[in-house]
Amino acid sequence: MAPGADERSRVLGAALGLGAVAAAALFVYGVLSGSYVALAVPVAAGTLFVLGLVAWIGWTIATVRVEAEGSPLDASGSGGAGGATRPEPDADPPERPDP
Repeated sequence: MAPGADERSRVLGAALGLGAVAAAALFVYGVLSGSYVALAVPVAAGTLFVLGLVAWIGWTIATVRVEAEGSPLDASGSGGAGGATRPEPDADPPERPDP
């Protein structure tokens, strides 16, 4: 880390803390004065943030490129849903317990 990075981090942390305290004081003042905007703005900001996060996650999932590993499955039925496979013709059948 650079020599002054620690001091810059402390200053930034203090500024964020003071900003949060000031925003909290304005919010409490607005709520106590009965202002609709004091509740509407934080709720709208939080809602838009969450919806933006969901949209970003959806976009990421929709546009990710996945490279398949191994060889592609053939149409003979090997592999497939649940990992079920057909036994090889020369393979021994599985043993069944006696009823």
